Amino acid sequence: MRFLLVLGGGAIGSLLRYGVSGAFSKAGANFPLGTLLVNLSGSFLIGLFWGISEKAVFHPNWKAFIFTGVLGGFTTFSAYSLENFHLLRSGENFSAVLNIALSNILGIGLVFLGFGVSRYFL
Repeated sequence: MRFLLVLGGGAIGSLLRYGVSGAFSKAGANFPLGTLLVNLSGSFLIGLFWGISEKAVFHPNWKAFIFTGVLGGFTTFSAYSLENFHLLRSGENFSAVLNIALSNILGIGLVFLGFGVSRYFL
């Protein structure tokens, strides 16, 4: 059952990302405004729903649907942001900074590497 909720939520989140990104893709030709808005709004929404879930009882199926499904499909950046929030909130400042630095530096580096590999083989 939970698998189907994550699957359905992921489809909803992916379609939302497609719509938001597409709506703003023409606004900034030299800047990924649509992606930025998706990442920032996803971060806000995961914080909002996490805060609500700490005050109200969310059935594990609803958590899976919202967090993993909808918001995971909308943007994985929201999960990354929530994980760093938890690290900072629990006083794991070094781990948070390390995660942020490694994720961004290595992530961008791996995009370049993947691109280079594709150019090598194509």
